[in-house]
Amino acid sequence: MFRATVIRNTTRNTTRNIRAYSTDSTNLLKTPLYDLHVELKATMVPFAGYSMPVLYKGQSHIESHKWTRTNAGLFDVSHMLQHKLSGPGATEFLQTLCPTDFTKLAPYQSTLSVLLNKDGGVVDDTMITKHGDESYYIVTNAGCRANDIKFIKESLGEFKDGEHDIQHNTFEGSLLAIQGPKAQEVVSKFTNDNLGSLYFGNSRYIGLEGFGSSEKFHIARGGYTGEDGFEISIPDDKVALDFTKALLEQELVKPIGLAARDSLRLEAGMCLYGHELNEQITPIEASLNWLVSKSRRTPEAATFNGASKILSQLADPKSVAFKRVGIKSKGPSPREQNKIFDINEPTKQIGTVCSGSPSPSVGDNVGQAFINKPYNKTGTKILVEIRGKLREAEVAKMPFVQPSYYRG
Repeated sequence: MFRATVIRNTTRNTTRNIRAYSTDSTNLLKTPLYDLHVELKATMVPFAGYSMPVLYKGQSHIESHKWTRTNAGLFDVSHMLQHKLSGPGATEFLQTLCPTDFTKLAPYQSTLSVLLNKDGGVVDDTMITKHGDESYYIVTNAGCRANDIKFIKESLGEFKDGEHDIQHNTFEGSLLAIQGPKAQEVVSKFTNDNLGSLYFGNSRYIGLEGFGSSEKFHIARGGYTGEDGFEISIPDDKVALDFTKALLEQELVKPIGLAARDSLRLEAGMCLYGHELNEQITPIEASLNWLVSKSRRTPEAATFNGASKILSQLADPKSVAFKRVGIKSKGPSPREQNKIFDINEPTKQIGTVCSGSPSPSVGDNVGQAFINKPYNKTGTKILVEIRGKLREAEVAKMPFVQPSYYRG
């Protein structure tokens, strides 16, 4: 499993817990935009083996969060690992690792999925874009980089006893996420492509005008905030830097760091690997049933790792002892690993907090937790142990902020 440390960052009246997967904070990797972050006077912290911006000078965490919800926030997510998988049998192979039916995707459609181990646990969550019948663009988490590469390599060796021509390559480069209701307005200034015809969950290649390159760059509509937005892969470091600077010259755009990225994804009810997902948790326990395509829920179609366990959990929901749910509270915010107790029997532990944060949009604290049945029903009152005291909270429906995806 992952190894992790917690780094505390205090900004104004807000203390944020930032999950860092680095095992060596003295030898951190840098994204192609590292020097620009330093120039912008960002507070840099170890995260997933990289030195990453958590906050920028002149912006509080709350200001950064609210700016993204109302304008356009620019995130450097170049630490994420980008892959290309192609060749005869690529789809069949992917369907041994993931519960998704990739045959149902049209070219240039994207979907969230999970890589599964033999027991149905989540090796990593991933965004997968189908470029063709046997061609895929994949983005996985930086903190799982070494393990994902090893996992895919070993799985390719096992697939058809290694007798295939599937090619798997990873590549480095800048990956930018422009998120918020003004994202299309801003990005459209730098391309002749009609982004209004690019809908959520779809991608294409576009040119970027004014940066001295005729290359086309992969742009996907989506993101990790619940807002409208794009993720753009730019392998050319000079174009990436110049494009980033040009975006930041727009008055609607501000650079946003990890602190707001975490609270934004929490409000959107999204998982963070190592918190809500790990190799001991199945997609069903993580309340991600929808990741198991309906067309793959028969014994014949369920060729993915851990299928027997996952299908049995789907067939008999009562067999699932706990589930990922949302929680809301007031006062001090719940944090990872805080214990949860039965409000009517305060010595009885019924769950554990996965993530928690004050919510700049909602006003209260929001979080995610694994809670045993039957205490995980929406509206159930619970107690969370915070700083040695039991504080009242309530199981709540997610997402806490309704998504604003662009669907045309």
